[in-house]
Amino acid sequence: MGYLSNGSDESNQQNDLGAVVRSGREILLQVRLTRILFLIVSIEQKAIAGAFNWESHKYDWWRNLETKVPDIAKCGFTSAWLPPATHSFAPEGYVPQNLYSLNSSYGSEHQLRTLLQKMKQYKVRAMADIVINHRCGTTQGHGGMYNRYDGIPLPWDEHAVTSCTGGLGNRSTGDNFHGFPNIDHSQQFVRNDITAWLQWLRNSVGFQDFRFDFAKGYSAKYVKEYIEGAKPLFSVGEYWDSCNYNGHGLDYNQDSHRQRIINWIDGTGQLSTAFDFTTKGILQEAVKGQLWRLRDPLGKPPGVLGLWPSRTVTFLDNHDTGSTQGYAYILTHPGIPSVFYDHFYDWGDSIHDKIVKLMDIRKRQDIHSRSSIRILEAKPNLYSAIIGENLCMKIGDGSWCPTGREWTLAACGHGYAVWQK
Repeated sequence: MGYLSNGSDESNQQNDLGAVVRSGREILLQVRLTRILFLIVSIEQKAIAGAFNWESHKYDWWRNLETKVPDIAKCGFTSAWLPPATHSFAPEGYVPQNLYSLNSSYGSEHQLRTLLQKMKQYKVRAMADIVINHRCGTTQGHGGMYNRYDGIPLPWDEHAVTSCTGGLGNRSTGDNFHGFPNIDHSQQFVRNDITAWLQWLRNSVGFQDFRFDFAKGYSAKYVKEYIEGAKPLFSVGEYWDSCNYNGHGLDYNQDSHRQRIINWIDGTGQLSTAFDFTTKGILQEAVKGQLWRLRDPLGKPPGVLGLWPSRTVTFLDNHDTGSTQGYAYILTHPGIPSVFYDHFYDWGDSIHDKIVKLMDIRKRQDIHSRSSIRILEAKPNLYSAIIGENLCMKIGDGSWCPTGREWTLAACGHGYAVWQK
């Protein structure tokens, strides 16, 4: 069942920015790097999917995705995170220049609009990758830097660029993205222009959801303002912060790391979700024979997932966490899980089918972002948990199965097993 059954449904969602998040049944499909995800959302079962990778700009990408839309919809994904669709100084799209040009290395404006129309036909929603921390200028200005935007829409001058990155604006309200002019979001004229651009993407181009790139670069309160102004149905922020390490590797306690992500979500007025980089960092080490890491001192999942699952987007992005163990974890747990595009389409039918099976179990057992979880084991070679009332799982090579005849094996693979009632 698609999220939008008619225009009035979307109108109702626009009037309630929290409705999609509150339903709790999103699943994300992620493409390749942590920057690139593909969002899928439906009212019954939501999923975010990454619809590109770092090399996608070389492969006529809008046309490629258009051919996959029916399969994406059939597999249960209902919204897709597309790569940055506007003109960029770099082909990957992350050095934007002319924000109102939809001709990019991924394809032409016509090809993009054709793709979005097909996604709408199949009730697969489009997520725009919003890159507004920095913008490459067209003309040298103050200090001999390219911090003017003459000759293109949004012709800002040096006052739109933070003083700490060579402009005449105010100091940054977040971290600097070095090497490029960083946008000064404290300027009212800048926020007005960005809000108008986001409204254009939302209402004219056809994007329905937003992913905020490099969210550490500017205050979360501006994300709140942009969401309120443009009214995306779902938003997620890339608040990418390094986990805590010591001389021997990753710290067991990552409370301060996950708290920083939680603070960012709070700063958006709780209107945006955030990628759970804490869970990603921990899971990456846990599947190497350190599964004890998957229970915090209070007996909860150790990432943002354990504290605020309804605002948490979990993801995997490398070979270790991309194993079936990783998917058995995030697709059975609360939070909003994401599936890596390359794993789903490029790693063979076996991996694809195992992921689809886990997604189907999640839907049938009504596992959602707020589902309860009781962790039973967290040893070096064994992790097991009961999620909700009718599902339990284990990962690792340790021997374990639930007691009671009511449990039946629903799925299994290398290093994991899932049971249901």
